[in-house]
Amino acid sequence: MKLSTYLKVLAMAVITSSSAASFAADVAPTSPQLSVQLWSIKDDVAKDFEGTLKKLADMGFQGVEFAGNFGPYADDPKGLKKFLDKLGLKASGAHVGFDKFSEENFDKTVAFYKAIDCHYLIIPMDHRAFTAEGAKEVAADLEKVQAKLKPHGMHTGYHNHKEEMLGKEGKTPWDVIGTGTSTDVILQQDVGWTEVAGKDPIDFIKAYPGRTITTHYKAAAPAEGNKENPIIGKDTTDWEALIVANRTVGGTLWLVVEQEVYPEGMTPMQSVEASLKGLQKVIAGMDK
Repeated sequence: MKLSTYLKVLAMAVITSSSAASFAADVAPTSPQLSVQLWSIKDDVAKDFEGTLKKLADMGFQGVEFAGNFGPYADDPKGLKKFLDKLGLKASGAHVGFDKFSEENFDKTVAFYKAIDCHYLIIPMDHRAFTAEGAKEVAADLEKVQAKLKPHGMHTGYHNHKEEMLGKEGKTPWDVIGTGTSTDVILQQDVGWTEVAGKDPIDFIKAYPGRTITTHYKAAAPAEGNKENPIIGKDTTDWEALIVANRTVGGTLWLVVEQEVYPEGMTPMQSVEASLKGLQKVIAGMDK
């Protein structure tokens, strides 16, 4: 049996039995689509929002993950949706701070993201989550937000940095968030930061099946002394094993390329394109 066929059969068995199976309505869990976190090229986005997204679509990305900048569409979500449709791009998700879910902001936030068909609203960072005790508070807040989003068919989640992954396995701040929230809350792992913390990202996927709905693929995080090659496919991560875990256990719908370190002589846009090509090469080799 071909590897791709085996993965499809296995993934469907896992995801069908998962309590997070409702996520699978958007994108087939057996073939995660490829997105990019727009923070990777934030200066390009700020200078030329439309031109930058067009370049990303031309590269082969199927989606974009927003990070607060919507160019000329900040107050025109319907216009943004029309523009995304024109490019053939989907909103794979967005990084949204807790403040956007406050009582005064909640309705406006939901209306905007619903208009662009964006269902996954991820908290990008909260310093409270850097300790196990503080992570309990974050988990409680995530649960409150999720309860309010659920009637709208939307999900919140949390994105890690190094600190959430530190400590004894099973008792890290990330584990506190994972065990302290329902399966409706997405655990958006940033594999680059997980590896900087000295942990294997696959272990965390396996610990929380069906909850890595979107995941950040980052070859190198901007950590002091980190000499890892920042281009996917030229680094030391076992991307093939990671993809297998995302497909068969994580219930992953989107692989989100994020670039925070750029090789000398390469622009952020060139770096993102190189990482996309590296990831596409890995996937192509697996699916032969």
